[in-house]
Amino acid sequence: MLTDTERAWLRLHLTRGLGRTGLVRLMATFGSPGAILDAAPVDWVRRAGIRPAVAQGLPAGNDSALLKFEEELNRSAVRLLTLWDNDSYPPLLRTLHDPPAILYLRGVLTDQPALAVVGARRASPTGRRLTGELCREIASRGMTIVSGLARGIDTAAHEGALNGQGRTIAVLGCGIDRVYPQENTGLFHRIIEQGAILSEYPPGTPPLAGHFPGRNRIISGLSQGVLIVEAAEGSGSLITADFALEQGREVFAVPGPVYGETSGGVNRLLKEGAHLVTDATDILDVLCPGIPSKRQQEKEDSLMAELAGDALALYRCLSVEPLHIDELARKSGLTPMEVSAILLHLELQGGVEQIPGMRYVRCRRA
Repeated sequence: MLTDTERAWLRLHLTRGLGRTGLVRLMATFGSPGAILDAAPVDWVRRAGIRPAVAQGLPAGNDSALLKFEEELNRSAVRLLTLWDNDSYPPLLRTLHDPPAILYLRGVLTDQPALAVVGARRASPTGRRLTGELCREIASRGMTIVSGLARGIDTAAHEGALNGQGRTIAVLGCGIDRVYPQENTGLFHRIIEQGAILSEYPPGTPPLAGHFPGRNRIISGLSQGVLIVEAAEGSGSLITADFALEQGREVFAVPGPVYGETSGGVNRLLKEGAHLVTDATDILDVLCPGIPSKRQQEKEDSLMAELAGDALALYRCLSVEPLHIDELARKSGLTPMEVSAILLHLELQGGVEQIPGMRYVRCRRA
């Protein structure tokens, strides 16, 4: 059920012609959505610099369209997040120079690190398969997959995350009361159960082409990095990559065949310095070095099965963070001489790496 404050925001957001900049000016002038609604249209104009036609366009509290949308949002358990909600608004998104003033949310947001994944709508079977495999593993390791619910790579990314029992967020280029494309209706509802749907557009907004660049800035803005899979020169996915670079995010790309129709964009990104990706480790090592890949975890599990006694106890003390040999001795309860002998054995097995200063880490590559 929408709160009174959320109802006030909805009414403001449905004011024709009142965009993000106008909302920011109104909040700076009046301080709260309730105070904005209590102000006369003339005060909007004189004090906040809102155009008269916009100031007169505020829908009445009993407006039929407003009541219809409110009923739909309540039925769908939609929440409204605003730039002025310090606790619930996504913190990474707040760092953008033009963060959305209002977001509509279905599902649940968490503070998990996130990877955006975008690419060709007419993706190849190979591209869709690889995307699904990458996202399944990355999501299973505790990263949220963010994409746009479009056909092709977006769909494969969401499905991969869900199949890995992980979380995924779909950012829409239309109102949150619409599913686009319609064929992804089932996926839309699965995402709500295991993640979140977000939109900055008011209810009823159709999926117009001009909305998708703005949608793309949110996809990259929510994430620590962006992965591009199959993108031709001039594709919308490259717009997302541009936003990522502007926002200081990492850019990853899967290389494509030189003559491939959807290879030009990704191969250019790689020439310009994007991280080359062939498996999930290439992403996890950059964004979440403390999270082992599935391949590394399998190796560690295999090594643990071979160890016993003091060697197993010492191995469990190690991590991806460097530890001095004296610290390892303290944590394991072994003498420095015993630790040194075991570490040498573990190095020969490929499970430990020594770095300068008599410090040791678990090997991060399988």
